[in-house]
Amino acid sequence: MSLTHAAAPPRSRASRREILGWAMFDFANQAYTLLIITVVFGELFTTVIVGDRGDNYRLANFLWSLALALSYLLVVITGPLCGAVMDYRAEKKRFLFASYLATVATTAMLYFVAPGYVVLGLVLIIVSNYAYSMGESFIAAFLPDLGPPEDLGKISGFGWSLGYVGGLFAAGFTLLVLGEATAENFARIRWVGPFAAAFFLVTAIPTFLWVKERGVPQPTGKSYREIAWERVATTLHELKRFRDLAVFLVSLLFSMAGIYIIIAFAFIYGAQVIGWDESIRNVMFIIVQVTAAAGALGFGFLQDRIGTKVTYLLTLTLWVAAILAIWATPQLTALLNAQLGIGWEAQHLFLVVGCLAGLSLGSSQSASRALVGLFSPPRKAAEFFGFWGLANKLAGVGGIIGLGLLQSLVGLQASILLCAALFLVAILICLFVDQARGQQAARDWEARNSAPATGAGQSGPY
Repeated sequence: MSLTHAAAPPRSRASRREILGWAMFDFANQAYTLLIITVVFGELFTTVIVGDRGDNYRLANFLWSLALALSYLLVVITGPLCGAVMDYRAEKKRFLFASYLATVATTAMLYFVAPGYVVLGLVLIIVSNYAYSMGESFIAAFLPDLGPPEDLGKISGFGWSLGYVGGLFAAGFTLLVLGEATAENFARIRWVGPFAAAFFLVTAIPTFLWVKERGVPQPTGKSYREIAWERVATTLHELKRFRDLAVFLVSLLFSMAGIYIIIAFAFIYGAQVIGWDESIRNVMFIIVQVTAAAGALGFGFLQDRIGTKVTYLLTLTLWVAAILAIWATPQLTALLNAQLGIGWEAQHLFLVVGCLAGLSLGSSQSASRALVGLFSPPRKAAEFFGFWGLANKLAGVGGIIGLGLLQSLVGLQASILLCAALFLVAILICLFVDQARGQQAARDWEARNSAPATGAGQSGPY
């Protein structure tokens, strides 16, 4: 085999149908993250399944945060290892399909979680959220193959935006047809699990029909375990060549800790601290979905012009403002009523705050995914997005457990300020990231490790 390293060919943009197929997975999986984690089942679990209102739901909130944290910890342990195997064996679609089926099956089984069935609920949330979270990393690993660097922001933003549209459809139907998450309505609202599973099952089909597996499997007599550990060990040894990616993942660790807290507790916060009505909760859901979709799409186009790093920092600044507004909503409502002589309720002002949070939510996650795509050599994309998933879910472990413990001591409203501190730390760390240098490191690695294929499947040092 020739030892001459060929320059990596420029990436061309995938077809519109393939990009749509990739984005449809974002559309489909929002049924899980919104209906199960954010809007419906989280509130149902804390207020009905566990239900300890006399203790301000502190035990229920802690158990919910514990279940999510354990599922994220499993992702931390297995994410990079699975990514390494997927790259080496060119099996991204196979792993994605397995996570998809596992999510659908365990989500449908949430129907059987009745009041008092706390252990069953915890187990199903841990398994389903683990499978969903792994699929989130697996689908992201296809992103670098979908277009050249200057298009990744738009493509990532399109996927995230379409995801919020999917969430709007899924949760809109649930809130209007299945009703509120109360003990009195339990016979209907318990169908939220099967509905989310069916929505995910059907609407993700285009992903598996249209998205291509572009990798070339490498010949090996080794087991998956041997491949995984060898490749991850090699990546860790080479990590000094990807220092901007490494620094960014540390920043992401802090920012995603804040975001996971919001995703897990936003609607619980609305029910317990703001005390909103069902109608206001439904309006808030629509507001967050629409503004998150607009933020992801708008900032996706913006980041290809001003730079993904700058866009990411801008979205984190919006997050700090949103968290301060969330924390101050009850006090600010009382102040405005006293000064202006109006009769607003906290839940009405909370709707305004929801617009700012929605813009921050979609745009920040889209920008982080695009930046990892820019820093990833195509033939290590799944592995690098495994580390992206590791940072995301390790953030979920720390953030959610931290919030769960803190709210048990000082209450949910005061503890939400932890998110603002996390976003500020993420901003400071990201200032040390050089986007141009990180992209060049990815190109250099690809050029060094791309050699003319002279044997069956030979394409690199592995």
